[in-house]
Amino acid sequence: MGTILSVNLAVPELSTAKSVGVTGINKRPVDGPVAVRAPGPKTTGLHSGLVGDQIFDIQHHGGDDQAVYAYAREDYDWWEERLGRTLPGGLFGENLTTAGVDVNGAVIGERWRIGADLVLEPTFGRIPCATFQAKMGEPRWLRTFTLENRPGAYLRVVEPGDVRAGDPVTVTDRPAHGVTIAAAFGAFMTDRDRLPALAATPGLPGPLRELLEERLGLRSQP
Repeated sequence: MGTILSVNLAVPELSTAKSVGVTGINKRPVDGPVAVRAPGPKTTGLHSGLVGDQIFDIQHHGGDDQAVYAYAREDYDWWEERLGRTLPGGLFGENLTTAGVDVNGAVIGERWRIGADLVLEPTFGRIPCATFQAKMGEPRWLRTFTLENRPGAYLRVVEPGDVRAGDPVTVTDRPAHGVTIAAAFGAFMTDRDRLPALAATPGLPGPLRELLEERLGLRSQP
């Protein structure tokens, strides 16, 4: 059993990386319970799964398959040693900073019960972008983050509920296919030979599956 260390919501700031003008990558811990529900379609829905959170680059972030982003404190600690700097929870833009949860080892489609009611399902890893690069200010950060394969996990909302710091996290179901967030991220980003197996993984977001099928020549581009 793991724990939610903090629940983080956006504190909007000017974006220096994209044309959206404002970014919500800067997330900071909040007190009290936060309601979580499925936000709907990426560009026309409520964007974030957490009530009170904000997403501005709605073409690339948010929506049902990216309703919640989780990152492990253990991975932050690993990065702190490598980068020689303090990395507070929320810096990577995650909504949930966890402890004792194997976020990158989560199997796509497994179920996380958080607190009394909330159930989430990992869908894929976080693909780094120009906003993340600008936020971190580290040379070649996108390449470094990709190759180290510690992406954290996006999750969809299976059952809505509240989340707060201190809530227990329990994996209640794990699919037999065994494809983890780290394995899927690595295949998509760096290993084309593994793309056919990835495309066949149950629980993969539909748009991502379509993109994979296009890459593999299994689907015609629009």
